[in-house]
Amino acid sequence: MSIFDALDGLRYGARSALSPRVLQGAAVELGWITTHLAMYPLGLVGGSRYSADRLNLAGLTPAQRSLLVGDVSAAGTPILLAHGIIDNHTIFALMRRNLLRRGFTRIHTFSYSPLTLDVRSTAERLGAEIEQICEESGSEQLHVVGHSLGGLIARYYVQRLGGDQRVHTCVTLGTPHQGTGAARLLPWPLVKQLRPDSDLMAELAEPAPGCRTRFVAFYSDVDQLIVPQRRARIRHPDLLAQNIRVNGVGHLSLPFDGQVVHQISGVLSHLDEQDTVA
Repeated sequence: MSIFDALDGLRYGARSALSPRVLQGAAVELGWITTHLAMYPLGLVGGSRYSADRLNLAGLTPAQRSLLVGDVSAAGTPILLAHGIIDNHTIFALMRRNLLRRGFTRIHTFSYSPLTLDVRSTAERLGAEIEQICEESGSEQLHVVGHSLGGLIARYYVQRLGGDQRVHTCVTLGTPHQGTGAARLLPWPLVKQLRPDSDLMAELAEPAPGCRTRFVAFYSDVDQLIVPQRRARIRHPDLLAQNIRVNGVGHLSLPFDGQVVHQISGVLSHLDEQDTVA
């Protein structure tokens, strides 16, 4: 893709920027950005781990009881949350709280520096963190939920570093799986890897036979950073992937959106469901 293609994509986004749906999404996005900026300093202390191991059902809500009774294995499978570029684990504050309320008992967050320069090396760090979680929890597998770049780091670990042995389900939110034209506007080495014609994208397009991880990719029709928005879908013949379109939710709002969080809870509550969308 040339820079002219990227500019065409940006012009297309500009033409639709004044539609009521987009304006409503922008208003919600602004509200969440304001809230997140207030919370951001709390995330500078590093990652967090939340464990709520249960030996009985006393004091649980009906939703928590349902998950623990219906599938104790799903409830006990660790969940690792990976944030996006220039962000931290506070972006998952609402999601983490809702997952705990839903009955999931082990929730962790993976953090990396905003000065990160390479997806591959960060994916190796993610793998080391996952191995530690599995060792400490005694679980053979876990789930990863990645927002934006966090989803791409998780996918690289799963697809290229043998992570499908450890990751049962990889959920991505607004992740540039096919690159984004917006990445052509910044010369930063990490951002260059997000261009559609980068070496990283070519590597992720290579065959991945036998990959066992279930992928679920949420993409928004008003995502301001994925140009065009459809590039947040997973299109790979060897990957078991479900792409879910979200309407009217901005890029930074995806981890906060109630419907998105509800759908993620549903996906992670059913370990044996393997749905695909071509």
